[in-house]
Amino acid sequence: MTRGLLMLPHYNAKSHLIRIGLSSSSKNSPKFHTFSSISRKSIHVRLLCGCSSNLQDESTELSKYKETFSRRMAMAGVKPHHHIAVGVSGGPDSMALCLLAAEWKTHGLNAALRQNKDVIDGLLAIIVDHGLRPESKQEAETVQHRILNMRIRCEIAHCKWTDGRPKLSHLQEAARDMRYEKLQNICIQHQIGVLLIAHHADDQAELFILRLSRNSGVLGLAGMALATQLFGRHQSLDDGISDSILLVRPLLDFSKQDLYKICEEGKQQWVEDPTNQNTIFARNRIRMSLGNLSSCIFKSELQAVISACRMTRVYVDQICCSLMNQSVTVMPEGYAIIDLSILNPSKVLDICLSKFLTLLLQFISQRQRPVRGSAQKLLLDYIRMFPCKSSFTAAGCYLCPSPSSKGTKLLICCSVNSTLPMKMMKSFYAAASSSEEVKVSSELTQIIENGRLYLNKMVFLNTSDMHFLNTKSSESVLSEAKRVKILSESTHSSICSLQKNEHEKFKLKTDNGSCKVVELVNNVKQLHQGQIGHFMDRFLVSWEFVSGGCCGCVFGQYSVMEVCHMVDDDWLYLSKLSKSENLCSDFVKVSAREALMVLKSIPVAARRSLPVLVNPEGQILSIPNIGFNICPCLKVSAKFNPRVPLGGGYSSFL
Repeated sequence: MTRGLLMLPHYNAKSHLIRIGLSSSSKNSPKFHTFSSISRKSIHVRLLCGCSSNLQDESTELSKYKETFSRRMAMAGVKPHHHIAVGVSGGPDSMALCLLAAEWKTHGLNAALRQNKDVIDGLLAIIVDHGLRPESKQEAETVQHRILNMRIRCEIAHCKWTDGRPKLSHLQEAARDMRYEKLQNICIQHQIGVLLIAHHADDQAELFILRLSRNSGVLGLAGMALATQLFGRHQSLDDGISDSILLVRPLLDFSKQDLYKICEEGKQQWVEDPTNQNTIFARNRIRMSLGNLSSCIFKSELQAVISACRMTRVYVDQICCSLMNQSVTVMPEGYAIIDLSILNPSKVLDICLSKFLTLLLQFISQRQRPVRGSAQKLLLDYIRMFPCKSSFTAAGCYLCPSPSSKGTKLLICCSVNSTLPMKMMKSFYAAASSSEEVKVSSELTQIIENGRLYLNKMVFLNTSDMHFLNTKSSESVLSEAKRVKILSESTHSSICSLQKNEHEKFKLKTDNGSCKVVELVNNVKQLHQGQIGHFMDRFLVSWEFVSGGCCGCVFGQYSVMEVCHMVDDDWLYLSKLSKSENLCSDFVKVSAREALMVLKSIPVAARRSLPVLVNPEGQILSIPNIGFNICPCLKVSAKFNPRVPLGGGYSSFL
């Protein structure tokens, strides 16, 4: 949703968007265009930036904006020849982003590509029409026309709310989730690896206050990353195209006022969304409150404490990456082993150890909810006991001493009682490997590598510059910021007041009927021959019958199987088959015996998350990870391939 210049005394859900543009003939006399359905008497306009009459000063300022944008793109690892998309709402933020991206692209491309006068090569704007207001389609088409006038290709993605319109209290969250899903799908369809989003410094400040009121720690207060690797809910395997994209926010150094100036200088119109004035939404309340604290000192000090949190986040992320590389071994059966003697958890700071464990547990379980509160403290106490002699369950994972390690190594495996369902994918995803697909995959890999190189050059691991490593709460972050003189007394007092006010509203909301979300789990899924299933977001499973394996196979009649996880009875069944004299063929006996031998090398706790293929009658046909097959005609594959990689994917908080 766009941010607004308008202060509306009453929210009207049926109001049309207000289209605002600055006259191209006079920089000092802005004209405000409105639809006739909105009364001018009910609108109060507050300009957030002034209009300079000195054209030379304006040109110099715009040049600085372009330099800042170019620097931020380089920090993210993105270069002008890369294929990029831009998420566009039509507001001043995204319109300024389009102007800067078009300028940066045009000047960065070689002469041959510049000769294309119709569109800028390798740049696509995406407009998401949420369809929550009758006029949204027309507004999206108007914005599309403006984007096309910039020589930027533009697509509109229309949303369909199959479960009905979201409730007002969850409207922004639902719209955001839908928006990112649409943006990511279109990027993947067009084989684009980078998506630019117009979040800016004022958005970062709003998020800081919002998370402060929820008592986030310093890592949460670091806000939005410059670059974040996104992975789809349903892993895309079509034709070998990568399912991830890199979301980049190149405007985090820009204020809202800067973006208005960029639109003004570019003679670009924009739209404003009146829903941004509805105080039922926390972000809107915070934005209005921050608008009343508009002194330069307050803004600069608030951004300074956010920057300090971000540098702390960068430091912690680098420490965690180092710990992962040194002490963690991921097994192909889907579990991990931590070498506690290498990790030496008693010497690792709480904040680094907590983040390390969170990333590891999220990877093994493929669930994104971290351990919090008292459970987090118990987990830290548990892992610091050396040697490890007990077990622990947290965040969808089971932790216990690794067999034969005498407690010097810790086993982490997925707890089957809290896993996610299997996702069905289209078949033959690896059949083709065109040059375009390879190009997109290698391009994204190169961009991420460029970003890492820039990060390594810019960041030095010096704990003396990290003021918040030992903070335990949001209050302690603010207190430490005041102690080291990042925040003045007046700014500290103002931020605490904002935190208190928003926290009370949040507490009131949660106390009055906020229901706990219950996650439905179903670990048994049907899988047709030739399909690929992503079982528990962890294993890619496929099966087929092939001719020539044996004569008179009775299992070839099945066109669909079921995939579930192993249970204790499955081990007993294998043992029975391996000893049977008359119940099965020699092939089955040998397969069962070999599978039992492999099972001995897999810890008992880790066996329970292995996928098992059964027929509709419940008979076990295959346990592919240990090599068991009921028939040589049946070819089954199960590869440990988590949707989100270890570490959560690449991100940069520079």
